[in-house]
Amino acid sequence: MSELKWDLLDEVAGRLDAEAIKSLLEAEGIRVELIQEAIGHLIYPVTVNGLGRVQLFVPKEQVEEAKAWLKAYREGLPDEEIN
Repeated sequence: MSELKWDLLDEVAGRLDAEAIKSLLEAEGIRVELIQEAIGHLIYPVTVNGLGRVQLFVPKEQVEEAKAWLKAYREGLPDEEIN
């Protein structure tokens, strides 16, 4: 069996939040893949009962950097303190 190359960074409620975080992380050079249950995204773009949950995955070698960035982002630190 091959080793997994991606780690779960976080899970957010809604595609909009996920896309925003993805864009910001990619601007920092961190690759991001979004995984979402299909019905929550394609049929009803809602966040009820977990339908809108989106998982953010990053490469294993970047997970610590991504976690630190996400923590700083959520705490509202200025960009110069995040980097």
